[in-house]
Amino acid sequence: MTRMDQWTPVGDRHWRGSARLAATCALVFCALSLLVDRDAGTLTLLRALLWLTLSATGLAVLLPPQVTAGPGWLAVRTPWRRHIVRTDALVAVRQYGGVSAHLVLCDTHGGHLELDPRVLAANPLIWHELDTGVHRSVGRGTLLQGADVMEQLGRRIDDETTRAVLRASGLS
Repeated sequence: MTRMDQWTPVGDRHWRGSARLAATCALVFCALSLLVDRDAGTLTLLRALLWLTLSATGLAVLLPPQVTAGPGWLAVRTPWRRHIVRTDALVAVRQYGGVSAHLVLCDTHGGHLELDPRVLAANPLIWHELDTGVHRSVGRGTLLQGADVMEQLGRRIDDETTRAVLRASGLS
């Protein structure tokens, strides 16, 4: 799998579908709320604005962060702000488990972001950009904490990819 232009940033290939699902859920909630309220005979302008506000809030909560990567950088955009780190100047990588596991990346310029590791497993090009940057950070001596976390994550992603290939080919 090669890219035509190596300077073109790569993005999460599943983000649009997830964003569409979030928007659909918010619209269905809004429509059903308005219909039920109208059927009950209690719909007013103030209540309609309340349902619209709740639907917009639901969309903001359900909308997944948009992850993009390029040579030496990784960005995560939420509805409120954009976080970016230099992957070739990482200082620390931490992984937190629990109900929803996430990675926290910090660079030498003070940038930090949180990222769901499943995005990396589902997007090999983003994983490649991050892994390349981590190797550069290790080579430069800036990555002081978390090289082992990235190595374990790399093995897990490789194992999942191998299983998926074997399943798709009918060998497993």
